[in-house]
Amino acid sequence: MISGKTTLIAHLGYPTESFKAPMIYNPWFDKKGIDAVVMPMGVKAEDYPGVLASLRLLTNLRGALVTMPHKITTMSLVDETTPTAKIAGACNAILKRPDGTLLGDQFDGAGFVRGAMRKGLKLDGAKVLVSGSGGVGSAIAASLAGAGVAEMALYDFNPASAEALAGRLRTHYPQLRVTTGSNDPAGFDLVVNATPLGMKEGDPLPFDVARIAPTTFVGEVVMKSEYTPLLRAALDKGCAVQVGTDMLFEMIPAYLEFFGFGTATADELRASATLAY
Repeated sequence: MISGKTTLIAHLGYPTESFKAPMIYNPWFDKKGIDAVVMPMGVKAEDYPGVLASLRLLTNLRGALVTMPHKITTMSLVDETTPTAKIAGACNAILKRPDGTLLGDQFDGAGFVRGAMRKGLKLDGAKVLVSGSGGVGSAIAASLAGAGVAEMALYDFNPASAEALAGRLRTHYPQLRVTTGSNDPAGFDLVVNATPLGMKEGDPLPFDVARIAPTTFVGEVVMKSEYTPLLRAALDKGCAVQVGTDMLFEMIPAYLEFFGFGTATADELRASATLAY
C-alpha cells in the first residue's frame, strides 16, 4: 500500500510497456517491509530535461532508475557522475542526496558481467563483440574492459557512436585492442546485443546467426520476451546464452545499496519477483 510516508523511486524511460524492474523491486520491498515503491514514468526524449528538473523538487523522491532513451542525456542533467558512468558515457541510476543534488551512476555493465561470469564465462583474455554503443552498450563495454577482456569489437548503426566509445575505452584501457565497424560474430568468445533489435515484431536479427559458433556465449539486453529471436536462434546452435532480465537481477543488489535499502542476492530477488512477459 502506497501511503504519505512511501519513498518514491521513479523509473524513467519510454515506452514503459517492457519495464521489468517494478516487478522485481516492489515484491522485494513488500517482503522486507520496506515502505518504498518503484513507479514507471513514461517520458519522451524531448520532455526528459524538464521532467527531471521537476522530479528533483519532490520531497519524497529517493532517486530514479533510468532506461532508454535517457541514459546518455542524464550525464549532462545531474550534478555529479561516478567514474563508472563517465567511462560508460551514460547513467542508469540517479540518487537524490540530502542536499538536493543529483548523483548519477551506472550499473548496467556490472550486472551483465556478473551474470555472465556466474554462468561460467571466462572473460580474462576473451575476444568480445558488442553491438550497440548507446547507454547500455557503452556500460557493458566498460565493464567487460574492466573484467580483463583482451580484444573488443564495437558496432553501431551510427559509426560515430562506436568510435566515440572506442576512444573512451582506449583512454582508460590502453592495453585493450579495440576495433569498430563490423558486427560479424565469427571468432568471438562472447557476442552481445545491446541494441533495441528484438523489441518489435519483425525486427531483423542483430547478428548473422549462421556466423556464430556453438562455443560462443550470446548475451541479450532486450527484455520484451525472455528468449528473444536472437537467443532462440543461438540456443538452436547450442550456444550458452544470457537473457536480458539476468542483467537486471545481477545489478539490483548494487542499486539497492546505492539507494540505501540494504542489499540482496540475485537468487533472493528471483524468489520474490513477479515477472510477466
